[in-house]
Amino acid sequence: MPPPILFLKDIHLTFGGTPLLEGTDISIEAGDRIGLVGRNGSGKSTLMKILSGEVEADKGERFAQPGTTIRYLPQEPDLSAYANVLEYVEEGLEAGDDPYRAAYLLGELGMSGQELPGEISGGEARRAALARALAPEPDVLLLDEPTNHLDLPAIEWLEDELKRCRSALVIISHDRSFLENLTRMTVWMDRGKSRTMKRGFGHFEEWRDEVLEQEELDNHKLDRKIVREEHWIVHGVSGRRKRNMRRVKELAQLRQDRKNIRKVQSGVNMTLADADKSGKLVAKIVGISKSFGDAHVVKDFSTLIQRGDRIGIVGPNGAGKTTLINLITGKIEPDSGTVKLGTNLDLLLVDQKREALNPEWSLKQALTDGAGDMVSIGQTTKHVISYMKDFLFSPEQINTPIRALSGGERGRLMLARGLRTPSNLLVLDEPTNDLDLETLDLLQEFLADYPGTVLLVSHDRDFLDRVCTSIIASDGDGQWTEYAGGYSDMVFQKGSGVQKNLREVSGEKQAKTKSGGTKSSVSSKLSGKQRHALESLPKEMERLEFEIEKLKKALEAPGLFSKEPKKFQKYADALAEREVSLAQKEEKWLKLEMIRERMEGA
Repeated sequence: MPPPILFLKDIHLTFGGTPLLEGTDISIEAGDRIGLVGRNGSGKSTLMKILSGEVEADKGERFAQPGTTIRYLPQEPDLSAYANVLEYVEEGLEAGDDPYRAAYLLGELGMSGQELPGEISGGEARRAALARALAPEPDVLLLDEPTNHLDLPAIEWLEDELKRCRSALVIISHDRSFLENLTRMTVWMDRGKSRTMKRGFGHFEEWRDEVLEQEELDNHKLDRKIVREEHWIVHGVSGRRKRNMRRVKELAQLRQDRKNIRKVQSGVNMTLADADKSGKLVAKIVGISKSFGDAHVVKDFSTLIQRGDRIGIVGPNGAGKTTLINLITGKIEPDSGTVKLGTNLDLLLVDQKREALNPEWSLKQALTDGAGDMVSIGQTTKHVISYMKDFLFSPEQINTPIRALSGGERGRLMLARGLRTPSNLLVLDEPTNDLDLETLDLLQEFLADYPGTVLLVSHDRDFLDRVCTSIIASDGDGQWTEYAGGYSDMVFQKGSGVQKNLREVSGEKQAKTKSGGTKSSVSSKLSGKQRHALESLPKEMERLEFEIEKLKKALEAPGLFSKEPKKFQKYADALAEREVSLAQKEEKWLKLEMIRERMEGA
């Protein structure tokens, strides 16, 4: 077995008198793919910072092999010292690294590199930090929620990029599909300890449940042993008129062991405010279109929504998902077409963007709207502390200002505020942001029991699969298509996931960016070889796409697999070869196109 290139041993760390990490271990070998999982507040991000060397533990050992390059994706990157985003990303490159990689990665993430640090959003800063972490292809890549602020095309691109990279990966993510597709080992942070499973995240939940069941059994055995020893103390000693001090001490130790057991934190208790049923028809949409200037957001779209439907709406950022929801729910009028809403609709929007939260409010004010100590849930009331506990807030947090809450805590707060209101048509805008896996499970169960209709905007493929009865997907230029089933069903029917033209996005952002001097290692013009590749690659890609479609149709021939298995395998191998070749050529073309656009915009 090769030696680890980075490890932590017996790590202890205490915050504010409360132990966060108690004897935590993690070992990383070259090429490892590790998912770091656990509830919000279990110490995952802190452990990642200790791995990166950013935080020092109170006790324990950290070792990195000499010469090991480590890159860490922080939650809140600071770009203030750089002239523009490209300079920030290029600063992360090592001597001998590909100088074009910074521009390529930014382009893939929808940025030109010319953006000014003082004018970008938090999401853009996170994407820039992701490009900086990926750029040098380090020995160890530490990624804390890398899919946050990414849309579906960018998430799927990042997944493919990480599959190809040679770095050892440690990933914190609430995106089940992302973890399942990338990890081969799982480290579970639970009550200050780390437990390691030598399998990917796809096996984690079954393993976790087995561990917790065994723990519950062991605790029950300990309880029974304490009862037996207590019985001996009362009856056995009096019978022999003599104390056995060893057994008295053992009983004291058993009681202490029982007291020291850190119980698993209970789950969120999502209480539903009762509402009257809506009519069977929720909305009948016929041929609606909506444009803003020359931009077609929705074009000739029709659908029928009935009570109980769970509809996911997916598309790249800027596709018009919010506009489509506003059209369906009657908040805005279409330019053409008709929207007929059903009867007795009570609409509730839970907006996970959290703009509605005043950062200076206390938790109590946010839940009670500043009115006393009781929370109104439909026609009933509940004490604010009891309601806080339902959503995993401690009583001590009652006066905590919202600005001091973590992203996950703010996510739970938005759910807690939203679910107070009776509804039979629930619109959820990115409800999964920053929620831990257990809370996502409970939200899924809540939606399964919800008696009304759900419209869901999400970039979480697994959550869409688990919740949705149909998916409305953007096809670009205002075209939307509805597919039966979840996200995976949509991919199967459509033949691809959500896609966008990255070149157009990058070009648009470049056109909007203010001009200014930049630090760049790109030469002033393309070489003759690069120009030839830029001109010839589109034709090669078109040829490969034609051959791929032809092979797919051949493989769909009835009875081919059973009657001519060798021929079927030949076609399948040829298809796989051409798909790999197409992906490589597309990547090369995009990289060159990004360089060309950057030069023209300089």
